[in-house]
Amino acid sequence: MLWPGTLPTQRVSRGDGPVRALPARPADGLPALADPHTDAFVIAYDGAVLASGGVLDQPQALFSITKSVVGCVAAILASRGRLELDAPVTSYVPELEGSGYAGATVRQVLDMRSGVRFVEDYSDPSSDVRRLDRWLADKHPLYEFLTELEAEAPHGSRFLYRSAESDVLGWVCERAGGAPMAELVSALVWAPMGAEHDAEFLTDAQGTAVHDGGLAATALDVLRFGLFLLDAPKWSRRAWAVDATARSDFLASPAAASFPGGWYRNQFWFRAGPSGNVLLCLGIHGQMLYVGRRARTVCVKLSSWPDAQHPAYLQDTLRTFDAIAPRPRSSIL
Repeated sequence: MLWPGTLPTQRVSRGDGPVRALPARPADGLPALADPHTDAFVIAYDGAVLASGGVLDQPQALFSITKSVVGCVAAILASRGRLELDAPVTSYVPELEGSGYAGATVRQVLDMRSGVRFVEDYSDPSSDVRRLDRWLADKHPLYEFLTELEAEAPHGSRFLYRSAESDVLGWVCERAGGAPMAELVSALVWAPMGAEHDAEFLTDAQGTAVHDGGLAATALDVLRFGLFLLDAPKWSRRAWAVDATARSDFLASPAAASFPGGWYRNQFWFRAGPSGNVLLCLGIHGQMLYVGRRARTVCVKLSSWPDAQHPAYLQDTLRTFDAIAPRPRSSIL
């Protein structure tokens, strides 16, 4: 996704409420991060920061971590009765009637289970995700691009990671919530979680938020977002539930090799870890939020990988965070 300086941005206000405190509780002997392109990292246990490094207070592009924030907006709207997850997306966005999204439900888009064709290959200039980059750079409307996508499979028949799903979800949320995404994120996530700084949302030339990867924030506020998820409100706990069909469809997807035993739900990745299942928010070029609910561990790493994806760096980071999460509590108190 294009960032930064290529398109306009909108402010995501932190509101005027209190900032969530992040007490320090330094710990010795934590594993080191091997990735040489790390810009910032924070490791927290039970709400206290054990270790941190890099530039913590400078906003950085989060890329697809944005998807998870938008997923939270959708879940909160649903929990308040303003969004019906089993309804067709066209009941909120009739402009999609002539597209491949006709007949898809909000839940299917939320879990990336529509049958729409969208190739997410960052190394291929002709792939749909790169076509979307060029479309936005040429100042065309994001939503017009979505109306031109076509279906290639029955809705609900597979899991396949695609950025277009998040952009459709964001469009649906704006209609259901009656406000632009920057305002919805501010009111439902950023202010309630006690952010210290405003965030920024990349938009198209017409002012529509790029829901699939347009958010920029500081590492410490990403940590606060992780703690917000760790607090496990009811709408968040539902994302940890998975059925046999979702697991089998995930197993049949290309993502299964990277996340064995995992699943994808509510715009979050889930993965089996040594201390229980772990929630992940991931962005290209090395952005990660790791939430170990059972181990009460939240880890953030923001990076500048030279390539959009680097499987070795990803797995090294996951192993490092796994090694932190199950540490005996007596050694970090």
